[in-house]
Amino acid sequence: MHLLHVVGARPNLPKLAPVYRAAARRAGVTQTIVHTGQHYDDALFASLVADLGLPEPDINLGVGSASHAVQTARILERLEPIVTKARPDWVVIYGDVNSTAAAAVVAAKLGIRSAHVEAGLRSGDRTMPEEINRIVADRLASLLLTPSRDADETLRAEGEPEREIAFVGNVMIDSLFEALPRARALACPSGHALVTLHRPSNVDDRARLSSLMAALRDVAAERPVVFPVHPRTRDRLTQWEIAPGAVQTVEPVGYLAMVALTDAAHAVITDSGGVQEETTALGVPCFTVRETTERPVTVTSGTNRLVQDPATLPGLVRGATRPSILPVIEGWDGRAGERVVDALLAGALP
Repeated sequence: MHLLHVVGARPNLPKLAPVYRAAARRAGVTQTIVHTGQHYDDALFASLVADLGLPEPDINLGVGSASHAVQTARILERLEPIVTKARPDWVVIYGDVNSTAAAAVVAAKLGIRSAHVEAGLRSGDRTMPEEINRIVADRLASLLLTPSRDADETLRAEGEPEREIAFVGNVMIDSLFEALPRARALACPSGHALVTLHRPSNVDDRARLSSLMAALRDVAAERPVVFPVHPRTRDRLTQWEIAPGAVQTVEPVGYLAMVALTDAAHAVITDSGGVQEETTALGVPCFTVRETTERPVTVTSGTNRLVQDPATLPGLVRGATRPSILPVIEGWDGRAGERVVDALLAGALP
């Protein structure tokens, strides 16, 4: 069985790693990793590859930065000949980035099966580019590998055949558990508030970003605030001359360093989907500055809380406490990657 994995952004790598490792242990399985180059910080990408124990991608399409339409078009154009030549048994796609949707289109048009890892997640907000990518990928994929039971129900409600849906659990948690001992061995201060912000609804609106930074400056008056700044977010802060004040803005960090910062945090303020999951698994209070989440289990069973008004963040952070008992969530057991490979091996559809 030949698996052709397509990744395009840094958050894809912790999803790929457990699947790649699990497949490498199976006899008769060969693998190819295609990096589309959607995220083009080569040094940081290489750092994540090393942290996760992945090999260097076999192919880099080098699509770089562009509008959503141009970037997707470049991926379609450059990926098609790769898949045509390889003729893999599965094109395996991850998450909800432009590369995910583009690879699903390429595979479907070539009549090659694709499997979507993290299928069935929905925020209900189609203003999010990621939501469009999720819907496109799930409509076209032959095998829908879900991280949670609510994702199964979403896919059924959307009319997906039962035979195409396979609950496998959360591959992100596999990577988190594998990395945690090494992350805890790093020298990392504790008690800080950790911040990640990158979604257009937060950083491409001047008034919204200004109000978020004002709230973070208020938090920083009471405890350290560490903010690894996404490149687009940094551009907006500079463009609009929004001062960070006492907020410690730093360059984006590697995977192990980010796990260490999350694990040691008093609380996390984010708009990231993956961070919501990691904080829930670690029992770290998380305040997600969005109106909706595609990961509702982090709210119903975890430590995550949706926050619409940034002005409430200082009080929320001040009162944050860790749960005495970590939540037990089905499929968050470090073995999701194995179940993905089981499903791929068993997934010869009629």
